[in-house]
Amino acid sequence: MSTYSAKPAEIEKKWVLIDASGLVVGRLASIIALRLRGKHRATFTPHVDTGDNVIVINAEKAVFTGNKLKDKKYYWHTGYPGGIKERTAGKILEGRFPNRVIEKAVERMLPRGPLGRKQLGNLRVYPGAEHPHTAQQPETLDVGVLNKKNVRS
Repeated sequence: MSTYSAKPAEIEKKWVLIDASGLVVGRLASIIALRLRGKHRATFTPHVDTGDNVIVINAEKAVFTGNKLKDKKYYWHTGYPGGIKERTAGKILEGRFPNRVIEKAVERMLPRGPLGRKQLGNLRVYPGAEHPHTAQQPETLDVGVLNKKNVRS
């Protein structure tokens, strides 16, 4: 008996809708990364994109535990000497692009390389409740029911 290896033509991708309001960012990101990689399926193959397409709405209403809103920092470099910059998670959630907090958390949980970048392309995060993917008929995944620690009131 040989090990099953999925081929790209055999994969059926589903669309999953997740409402992030009141959910803890790290726990939400790990569930999203699991879905994007396809590890929730019995036909998971490490070198093939077997994951689903994930839509996340209400990203601005996601929460952190503890003091992470003011203590967690995101760094980037401008390219100039001494050009390291930082911004707290609270400032990003209040700013123009609150969806970047969830995108960065998921991106850092996926493998680096061409396959990881392709899997990250299957993620769509929207700050509000509206999304343009109603034609795909996504099925709703209630992350708060999976574990009581996923929700912060």
